[in-house]
Amino acid sequence: MARARVRGAASGRGLSGHRVFGCVLVLAAALRVLVMLGYDTAQLYWYDSFTYLDTAVHMRPPGAFHPAGYSWFLWALRPLGSVELVAGVQHAMGLGVAVMLYALLRRWSSPGWAATAATVPVLFDPSFVRLEHAVLSDLQVIFLVTAALLALLWRPGARPSARAVVAAGLLLALAGLTRTAAVPLLGPAAIFLLARRTPWRRVVAFALAGGLPLLAYAGWYAQHHGRFALSGSDGVALWARTMTFADCSRIQPPPGLAPLCPNGTVLDAASEYVWDPGSSLNRLPGDRFTHNDLARSFAIAAITAQPLDYLREVARDTSLAFTWQPVAHPRRVSAHTTFPRGSWPLPEQHALIGKVRREYDQDIRGMRSVEPFASVLAAYPYPWPLHGPAFGVLLVAGGVGALRRGRRVALLPWSFAMFLLVAPVAALDFDHRYVLPAIPVACLAAALALRRERGHGS
Repeated sequence: MARARVRGAASGRGLSGHRVFGCVLVLAAALRVLVMLGYDTAQLYWYDSFTYLDTAVHMRPPGAFHPAGYSWFLWALRPLGSVELVAGVQHAMGLGVAVMLYALLRRWSSPGWAATAATVPVLFDPSFVRLEHAVLSDLQVIFLVTAALLALLWRPGARPSARAVVAAGLLLALAGLTRTAAVPLLGPAAIFLLARRTPWRRVVAFALAGGLPLLAYAGWYAQHHGRFALSGSDGVALWARTMTFADCSRIQPPPGLAPLCPNGTVLDAASEYVWDPGSSLNRLPGDRFTHNDLARSFAIAAITAQPLDYLREVARDTSLAFTWQPVAHPRRVSAHTTFPRGSWPLPEQHALIGKVRREYDQDIRGMRSVEPFASVLAAYPYPWPLHGPAFGVLLVAGGVGALRRGRRVALLPWSFAMFLLVAPVAALDFDHRYVLPAIPVACLAAALALRRERGHGS
């Protein structure tokens, strides 16, 4: 009887400890219901959303920017026949990310209030909620990376099990096949396993689970496009990155690469050079992506000749993630910090839109806000400093705190956050949307680094 009373009391304390997070989660779910009511359909972007949806129908690896990982998710939801229901599933996934963060932090003895605080950005930042409501791949990356960290870190003070390392490898591989910027995360994860003296068989299992899906996808890509790769745009993207600093008098490229030198066209963001018809790449005959290998060779030559200029540009653009007020980059893009009202028609002149409408969802249309819910959303307060400057503070706290003895487990999510933040900028350009996958893992790293020890090892 005494033991039963003790177990009952402990259970009551446990439920009480989760009560704050439960209340926060209910409020976050209510916000997402309000978003579903406040907009009449999911947000669709030209041309990213329609490329994903078209690939989901035809199951052929895209030849340009996007690998097919997110399209597999859309394929699985295709029987629903509705992009609004896709958004609904993604809203549930956003809540799931918060649950995973909270559960992992409580597993590592973080107090309930601290674990709950770490979930606030992903639960309440309009940028995350709007991302869930869009047909874009970023939310899936966030979910997969968080799940991989959950698998690797679920056993405090103990090495991950064989099943956990295989699951983590598969999750990170799928994240890399969703956004190639996530592929490098396999490196820090492998280092983490080695640092914890994980048995070599498990390390090998992780490497195989993470590497084989990437190799298989590259083989599938080669069957369709004649090139062993994950995408056909890595060279074009890196070439565009160099256009903000390349000086051909210093690079001295061979004659075959000289046509890719800057031609006097000056744009306000590196990514604009991919699309601007006046850029040197787009003045070459044929489609821009047919010159991917040539563009990569030029970019490598430019970075080799001007490494400090390259690092300066990457550092400058990365710093835009921490500004007190959001910076529009490029200037033609609005950096929304709240939920906007209005209508967003689709560019119907593009044949792909009609094709996707016929094949995936006949009700695909431009999004518009719906009253009175849109007015409530427009008044929703979430200060930008909790998104930009606070993110910088979290990165510093996680990085510095992880150097302390007993807190080094935080280095894994912290390294993930840094890779997810810097890799897109180093490979192409800064975008506020590209920053979002780094924020939840930065919150996790800071919470792990600042927690009090309660008997668990590092």
